[in-house]
Amino acid sequence: MAQTVSECLTAATDSVTIINDINTKGKASDRVTASDPSAGVTQADANARVKANVDHLTIILAYDGTNNTPNVKDASDDKSSYTTAITTGNTYISNNS
Repeated sequence: MAQTVSECLTAATDSVTIINDINTKGKASDRVTASDPSAGVTQADANARVKANVDHLTIILAYDGTNNTPNVKDASDDKSSYTTAITTGNTYISNNS
């Protein structure tokens, strides 16, 4: 059985949390993993983590009820925290590239 809109949005909240944490703490966030542990966490690592979560949110918000997905796109649920996180994440990447 496919997930419900509510289940998808609840799962997507993790991405909001990650984006907001990295936006606040930068590469010092414990949500960022070093791509090369011997070099430590880089800005590129932080940007990649934010980008992956922005992409995840974008995909979830575009679910339209096809391919065994719920219709998140047209659901009346409040999606403002997700769209705000996408904007925050894109701004963070732009400001730190």
